[in-house]
Amino acid sequence: MASKFAIITGASTGIGAELAKLAAKGGYDLLVVADTPFVDASAGLQGSGVSVETMETDLSTIEGVDRLLSAARGRQVDLLCANAGHGLGHAFLDQDLADWRHVIDTNVTGTLYLLQKVLKQMVARDEGKILVTGSIAGFIPGSFQAVYNGTKAFVDNFTDALRNEIKDSKGVTLTTLMPGPVETEFFERGDMMDTEVGTNPNKSDPADVAKDGYDAVMSGKASIVSGWKNKIQQALANVTPAAILAEQHRKMAEPGSASD
Repeated sequence: MASKFAIITGASTGIGAELAKLAAKGGYDLLVVADTPFVDASAGLQGSGVSVETMETDLSTIEGVDRLLSAARGRQVDLLCANAGHGLGHAFLDQDLADWRHVIDTNVTGTLYLLQKVLKQMVARDEGKILVTGSIAGFIPGSFQAVYNGTKAFVDNFTDALRNEIKDSKGVTLTTLMPGPVETEFFERGDMMDTEVGTNPNKSDPADVAKDGYDAVMSGKASIVSGWKNKIQQALANVTPAAILAEQHRKMAEPGSASD
């Protein structure tokens, strides 16, 4: 058993799976969690030299988060990567209540509850690291992705505020990772494969995004925008009128916008 322990959510594929690889290399025992099945019981981390436990649970519910916390069996959490998140395409008026509520409950409610539980203990001992996956989508009014972008605006803003609240806890690192579109199952699960953004072949590599986030949380950075193009997009979003941003987002996220 390693002396360090990490929990990583949304870890069955994509950014979360890549974060798990980095944490294993960093010597952390792992509890990796997702709401979809893992390919194998060790999350592909056989021979990594650390203990790996996988768990499938619904992190959109309080009960699901409690199951995750119980699975840690009281072990001190040294690193938390709160990476679980869901997207949802199409017009808001066409979306089912259960679908858009699941996005909010996963991205916001479940994330905040997990943060409150884990961060409170870190602050009490003045030690620990947390990486929260936000998005540059939080800077852009997301036409045809309105609920998702709204949740990421909340997460980006919330972590900035929370970081200030705990600023006297010098031994605690709270970092926000803000990627742009990433080549993961996100767009397929969000029913966005008929959109320009969903089919765009130039998305970021999840391994690169995870490396940016991992390096940032290890070095104590407040936030990191992954990828130079996304850094430019974030800067432009800060000075561009909301109506223009919404129209630009429409062109890449409206159903049927995929290139032939």
